[in-house]
This record gives sequence, structure tokens and C-alpha cells, in this order.
Amino acid sequence: MDSVQTLIINTFTTHTGAKHTAFKLYYQLFGCPLGSAPVVMVNHSLTGNADVAGPKGWWKAIVGPNKTIDTNQYTIIAFNIPGNGTHNQTLSNPEDFHAGDVADLFLKGLTLLGIDSLYALIGGSIGGGIAWEMAAKAPNLMRHLIPVAADWKANDWIIANTFLQKRILEHSKKPLEDARIHAMLTYRSPQSFDQRFGRTKNEELGIYNIESWLIHHGQKLANRFSLEAYTLVNHLLASINIERNGQSALELIKNIKADIHLIAIDSDLFFTPNEDRKTYTLIQPFKKNITYHEITSIHGHDAFLIENEGVSRIFTPIFTKKNKK
Repeated sequence: MDSVQTLIINTFTTHTGAKHTAFKLYYQLFGCPLGSAPVVMVNHSLTGNADVAGPKGWWKAIVGPNKTIDTNQYTIIAFNIPGNGTHNQTLSNPEDFHAGDVADLFLKGLTLLGIDSLYALIGGSIGGGIAWEMAAKAPNLMRHLIPVAADWKANDWIIANTFLQKRILEHSKKPLEDARIHAMLTYRSPQSFDQRFGRTKNEELGIYNIESWLIHHGQKLANRFSLEAYTLVNHLLASINIERNGQSALELIKNIKADIHLIAIDSDLFFTPNEDRKTYTLIQPFKKNITYHEITSIHGHDAFLIENEGVSRIFTPIFTKKNKK
């Protein structure tokens, strides 16, 4: 099954006290029927969606029949970040929500579906931050926690970039296009651009190919995403922080029963690998079932969507049949 399905959460109150009734949570299921196999949950990135493994799935090279995460062996669930535009759902007051509220909604969704345990919880980029938030709130839920190109908090660099994104969204004549152009500069690396474009020009347009590529990506996002949805997810990205209720990251992560697999990218200019290394150094003396992996790539943050062999190499020992329970 790969079509979008809907859950109704009857009442939900955000951290600001904003109350929502009949709140719709959209999701997709792939692989084995629910209840017949271990469940793997995948949280999507900023402008992604729950279509993980469909014909146009953003991770279909990793998740699918006989793939690294084999849909013949697992049930895969993915929720859409509320307000991301699925079925035209947007949220008019982004500040009413933070990433922890999204984690609460996802946990409520799992409960409504009768899912009380996950074999693995995976998230890329903001999806990894939401995975951290879920694990901090439900430390016994999953056997494996796998944040990819992500962190348990938005550090000053993330906050600075989302602040600039917000100003672009508020003041640009082409807000989505210009915000996307800026974002692409954080998702890729200088070496990736050099390798791909090499200062070549688009003679027809009279501009550099890197410029035409950035324009194309800006227009592409503007054609498929709404300003309200992008404003929300940008705000949520800046809000990631498992420490918000006064407990330290060390206390919270020590309580997570899962094996934690930190996966960073050596050229990531957005969620930089140094943050994962700091987390590993902080936690490893107190929690032995935490590991740090680093993907070597010139492609920067987006490498988790590009370097399928590198991702598979790390995932394969986790998702081999003999390890399932």
C-alpha cells in the first residue's frame, strides 16, 4: 500500500496552549501488512514527504523489495510533517508548534495505529531531529535510533540559516525561489559544485550553469510547495531541541534504550559532522550502544540522498534478517 492515508487526532494542544480538534495526520505504509512484521519508521526531510518507497519514492534506492530495508521483511511507515502541504494542509500559526509537538503528533499516530514498538526509527535532516525528539519522549519505543545528517538540536549555525531563510520568505519578491537558492548552498558543498559545473556556461541563457541550475531548483520548489508550508517547516527546523524542558541531552539520551547509530557526512555544511562527534564523545562513556558513522562524499548534506552505497553499507548490518526481532 503506498497511497496517502489519514488519521484523525481528536484533540491536540501544542506547547503554546493552542488547541486543535479533529487534527489530520497523513501517512503512508509500505511493505508487509501492519501487524505482520517489524515496523520501521522513516521521517522525511524539509521539503520531502511520506512517499519513501513508492514509484517516485525519495529513498526507493534504500527502501523497497530486496533493497537494504527490504519491504518483503518489514512494514515501513512514514508520516508527513503536519502542515507540509499534503492534501493542501497548512498551519497558519507556525509559532504555535515546535519540533517536539510534531514528535508528539507522530507518537499519537503510532498509538492510534496500534504500534507500540519500532524495530527502527530513522530520520534524515529535520526528520532526524524529529526522531531525536520522539526518542527523548518515548525512550523505550524503538530498538534502533538512526538520525542521518541530523542532530538533537538546532545549533547556532542552523538557527542563523533558518533566520536568513525567514527573512527571505518575508521580504523577497520571489520568496520560495530565493529561499531555495540559498538553501541549496547549504545542502551541497563547493567541491560538489566544482565537480558538476566547472565554471561552464549556459550559452543559450548567457549565464553560468550553476546559476541556471539554482534557478531551476528555485522554480521547481515554487511549483510544488506553498509559502505557508515552507515557512512552517523552516520554523520547525530552527526549533529542534530535546533539552527544552530543562533536562540535559546527556540525561535524556542515557535513558534511550535503543542502539543509537549516528550517521554524519564528512562534507556536510549544514548539520556538520562535528556536532555528531560531540554527541558521541558526550554519550559514549555512559552508553556503550551508541556508534558514530561518517559517509565520505563531496556532495555535502544531500549526500544521504545521493550516496546510496555509503548509506547501505551502514544500514545493512542493522537490517539483516538475522537481527530482526
